[in-house]
Order: sequence, then structure tokens, then C-alpha cells
Amino acid sequence: MQYRKNPRNQQELSILGYGCLRFSKKGTAIDQNKAEEEMSLAIEKGVNYFDTAYTYPGSEEALGTFLAKGHRDQVNIATKLPHYYIKKEGDMERYFNEQLRRLKTDHVEYYLMHMLNDIAAWERLKGLGIQEWIAEKKAAGQIGNIGFSFHGGTENFLKIIDAYDWDFCQIQYNYMDEHSQAGRRGLLYAAGKGLPVIIMEPLRGGRLVQGLPVSAKKLIEQAQPRRSPAEWGLKWLWNQPQVTVVLSGMNDKAQVEENVRVADEAAADSMTPQELEIIEKIKTEINKFVKVPCTGCGYCMPCPKGVDILVCFQSYNTSYTDSYFQGLKAYFMCNALRTNPSGAGNCIKCGKCEKHCPQGIAIPKELVKVKRRMENPVYKIARIVAGKIGKY
Repeated sequence: MQYRKNPRNQQELSILGYGCLRFSKKGTAIDQNKAEEEMSLAIEKGVNYFDTAYTYPGSEEALGTFLAKGHRDQVNIATKLPHYYIKKEGDMERYFNEQLRRLKTDHVEYYLMHMLNDIAAWERLKGLGIQEWIAEKKAAGQIGNIGFSFHGGTENFLKIIDAYDWDFCQIQYNYMDEHSQAGRRGLLYAAGKGLPVIIMEPLRGGRLVQGLPVSAKKLIEQAQPRRSPAEWGLKWLWNQPQVTVVLSGMNDKAQVEENVRVADEAAADSMTPQELEIIEKIKTEINKFVKVPCTGCGYCMPCPKGVDILVCFQSYNTSYTDSYFQGLKAYFMCNALRTNPSGAGNCIKCGKCEKHCPQGIAIPKELVKVKRRMENPVYKIARIVAGKIGKY
């Protein structure tokens, strides 16, 4: 494993971080045994940065249970305060203490304001005493580094960076988001101020691996040197010296092995102009087909009417990037074969989902398009047949 130093304290952080949002599930619960096997392998390979959050269902508990078995001193915990739940003084302390209990620890090395997307939100927190609270926790050794995660426009990102003496920041960044959200401009600005920059959604929730259009897959298959889609995406990030840690939501040992191998071989400023041109060609092909820029983060869920928004958008995009049949098949299997169907047709346009979308997607509007394309007469007939056969 390679490491890059935190410019603020010279601590070495593994360039590959473990994202704890997408642990494997057994039914509706996290598969603890499987997750622990994967995390153990990651630590064995040198990963020392683990990222979770208060609002990731079961994640903090799963990570804390694992670390309490003798791994706590091997990793840096990064977790996030749900600042949007903070209504009064004292709320910060209550949520933080609950997180410590979940994580079975008395301190966290990296603590973030979760989805701090605009300067007004920070000003509100200041009015509730957040700065004094942070100073108290840092003085007590309960918080090592304070930062924020961000989904928003570049200008707001720059304002937030300048609004406080942050220790680090976390941004969504990948070759498809090079000039959106914080973007390259934000990356360079934060790094220029000496902040470690943690990268989330490096492969857009797997869409830059499983969700590539056929034309982009062919480009990758024919490209030299031979690399997997994930390897192209990760190396593009690690090619940039301003990137400190790249998070990956690994939920399979094979993913851990591949990502560690790529991290072992990655180096800043090592990609050739020809390799970077391949990335540009891949981007061009993807942009021809992607209809909804959903990363699958799940912040829009649950829907009060049961719409499985993630599946709707994934299937819809697949119907363009792969084939209409594959998209319709996925949509039918995931939405229609349920006791309570969860397709786009359930949407009542209440707008609750849209308020929480980090990508700024007009979700109700896009779901209308999904319904129009996917819930065709063939789909409706198949639903009737499936209803007579039985659903899960």
C-alpha cells in the first residue's frame, strides 16, 4: 500500500480508503461476518482510513463491532455529524456521543460535517455554537481533525473552505465530475491551502464499472495498457498529487484485492498524454448515453410511496447504456416482482427526495421519463402475469 501525508500533521494515510456505506447485506441487515472478512483483508493489505456516517444504516455499529475485536489502533475512523438534524445547542453532543457508542471508541481521528453544501448552513451552525464545540472536542482529544463532506457547486465550496480553519475536506470527484460539484478547481484550491482532500464516489457508485455503455467498454478493451474500468478510474485520480485518499465502497474480497493492487502501482503524474486521451474518449462515449447522473448514494430514500428511486434510475440508464431489454429486465425484476411494486408510477411528485439529492437531480421530473419509457404495455401485461404467479 502506498501512503500520502496529511500536510497538516504529517500523518500517513493509505491512498485507498474503505468506504463503509455499501457493506453487503443479508436480507435487510448488514452481513457482519462477510463485512469483517473484507475489512480484515483491507487492513492486512495496509488500508488505514475507514469512512462511515451517522446516517449510513447500521454502518457505524458494524465498523465499531469489527474494530473492537483488536483492530482499533490500526485504522483512522472518519465519521460524519448529521448537521441537518441539529436544531439547538446540545444536539451536537448528543449525536456525537451516540456515534462514539456505536463505534465503541472514545475518539475519532477524522470528523466531518456531513453534506455541508452551502455557506448558509455553516453560518446556522455557527449560531448554535459549533465552533466552540469543535474546539472543546479537539482539546479533549475526542476529535483529531475536523472537516466537511461536500455535494454542491464550486463557488459554495470555495466559500466554505475560506469560512473556517478546516483540517481536511471530502468531495465527490471522478473523471465524469472533473468540472462539476467542487471539481478540479475546488480540489486545487483546497490542496493549495494545505488540506488533505478525500475523494468519494470515485467510480460514481460503480456506474463507471458496471454501467458503462458498450462503446466505452470496447474502448477500454482495446486500450493499451490493458486495464479494467475500475483501474482506469482509480489511476486517473491517483495521478493527481492533490488527491490524498480515494474511498471505495468495497463489498467483495475481489474488489479489495483489485483496488489494493491498483493502489500499489499508482503514482502521481504517471499517466501519459495518450492514457489521459483514452479517459477523454471514454467520457465522450458515456456522455452520449447517460440520462440521469444518479450515483446510487441513497440519500433520496426511502420514498413515502415506496418508489425504489435508485433501481428506477439504474434500470433507466441501463436501457440506454447497455440495451433496452437489459434495462427493462432489471426494472421488471426489481420493481414489479414485489408484493408492493416500487416502480416510477408510484411517484406522487411530493418532492421530498429531491431536497436530499446531492447531485441536484430533479427526481420527480426524471421519474416521469422513467415511467414513460419503462412501464410500457409489455411491462404492464407482465406485471399482471407475475401477480398470478406470485411475488416476493
